Amino acid sequence: MPIGGYGIQDFVFRLCWITKKCNRKVYVMDIASLAGFLLGVVMVVFGIFSSGGFDAFKNFIDLPSVFITIGGSISSVMTAHKMPDLINGFKSISLPFQEKVVDPAQVITQIIELSNVGRKEGLLALEEAANNIEDEFLKKGIMLVVDGTDPELVRGILETDLYCLQDRHSKVIGFWEKWAEMGPAWGMIGTLIGLVNMLKQLSDPDSIGPQMAVALLTTLYGSVIANWLCNPIAAKLKANDALESMMKEITIEGLLSIQAGENPRVIEEKLKSFLAPATRTALSADNAGGEM
Repeated sequence: MPIGGYGIQDFVFRLCWITKKCNRKVYVMDIASLAGFLLGVVMVVFGIFSSGGFDAFKNFIDLPSVFITIGGSISSVMTAHKMPDLINGFKSISLPFQEKVVDPAQVITQIIELSNVGRKEGLLALEEAANNIEDEFLKKGIMLVVDGTDPELVRGILETDLYCLQDRHSKVIGFWEKWAEMGPAWGMIGTLIGLVNMLKQLSDPDSIGPQMAVALLTTLYGSVIANWLCNPIAAKLKANDALESMMKEITIEGLLSIQAGENPRVIEEKLKSFLAPATRTALSADNAGGEM
């Protein structure tokens, strides 16, 4: 028995295809972050080795300087954050090195397919697809639309969800930014401590050089904490947050357009505004033969 122009088999196949697309969650190693992290280590090691061989490494190891810089900076970060935020901040250290494979163009294609089903079968036909979607944000939006919720209320609920997500992300990003700020500051504190100790021993000229070297190590440690670890992680988390926020904004606009009964072609043109021009062209080419 045909359903709104589709045979039953064709209709079920379409719903399964949409569900499979929406459920695709693939995580891969972020090669750029890993390569950058390792390259930083290699460059520092090469710089030390090229200037003094293996024996030079011991010149850059000083436990009191480590305690002052790392311990002091962590103490400041602990003071600035509540315990749950602190724990979440430390847990997020692995996030820059793993990346969820997401494609805004693919999300737009999913929205177009859902709009085709909703336009031909009615909004209630989307409920079956929603029951099998693992993306809670998309599933929530579809169910709100299927339940006939007022469009402004749908937007308000989904945008509140988005704002809360961004707030959680901002706390984690703020953790790394604060540590990046405190690392060099505590490095300078360690340097000042070392300089005071050095000035106390000016009567012994032979100790001035070693004391100065130790004093400068804390500045080095602080700079490494900020520029090799904390700032890059904060920047990558910001990029991930921007991408995830854009994906949810695409979902919100797409669902509201489906609820308004807009033509799938119009929805596609609206959602392509989120994409770069080259990606828009590729998406148009992919959908050129599709049913609208």
